[in-house]
Amino acid sequence: MNMKRIEAKTLEEAYKKASEEFNCSITEINYEIVQYPSTGVMGLFKKPAIIVVARKITTSTNIEEKIEKEEEIIETISPKEEKKEEVVVEKQKDIKEKISKEDDKVLDSFFEKSKDNNNKEFDDDRDSPKNRAIAQEIELKISKLIDTSCFDIDTIEVDIFNNIAHIFVDGEDAALLIGKEGYRYNALSYMLFNWINARYNLYIKLEIAEFIQSQEEMIVNYLKPIIEHIEQNGRGKTKPLDGILVQIALEQLRARFPNKYVAIKTAKDSRKFIIINNFNNNKNG
Repeated sequence: MNMKRIEAKTLEEAYKKASEEFNCSITEINYEIVQYPSTGVMGLFKKPAIIVVARKITTSTNIEEKIEKEEEIIETISPKEEKKEEVVVEKQKDIKEKISKEDDKVLDSFFEKSKDNNNKEFDDDRDSPKNRAIAQEIELKISKLIDTSCFDIDTIEVDIFNNIAHIFVDGEDAALLIGKEGYRYNALSYMLFNWINARYNLYIKLEIAEFIQSQEEMIVNYLKPIIEHIEQNGRGKTKPLDGILVQIALEQLRARFPNKYVAIKTAKDSRKFIIINNFNNNKNG
């Protein structure tokens, strides 16, 4: 029996390709589902539908009967596909909401700490025995984490001072570890923060290669016309910003406008932007 492996985005497409491959009706093939399709999580880990197909040995010549059976197959496929898609969409929604909450937790705690630090003298206590011991421990654990991944990273350094773990990571695959538009950087930041804050009661600043430096330069240029607008009109807001960009923009705007209300707001799509206005108008958004 001649068997073939068919791959497609959905089972329905796979059945159609199989019928075209064997030049016959769907009802004239035997198939086994090897893998159900999946849209993945937030665009990652997508899986196609995979089936193994062979043509049936049949003597049926009743075309109308074949068409009816085909329609029955298609009708049973569609609801299943739709239901599976609904489940995936709901899972993606739950994950996005969870990430958004984690995002809020990281950003809010970081900015509260930054605000506290702005009101007191800088304390470079990195050489204290306690901080050096914790820094070495964190360094070792991050190294083990990176070693289990597929990234070629050869530099991991941790300094702890002013109650912040300053983490520097570099290597041949630094750009891959950052990811497109910094999505891996954001994920790694959230993961490290949740661990380090819970275990050592520290905040973090993560630098991979020169990622933060390049992002700071980009934000400086982006904020120039916004700052001019605020100086002329007394208020303004940024476009929605992702991850570390919100952190950098907030720091720069708070430094530029210390006597104004500068805060992060969340849009309906869960993306964050920054508003700037006078303190007595801070509820106007």
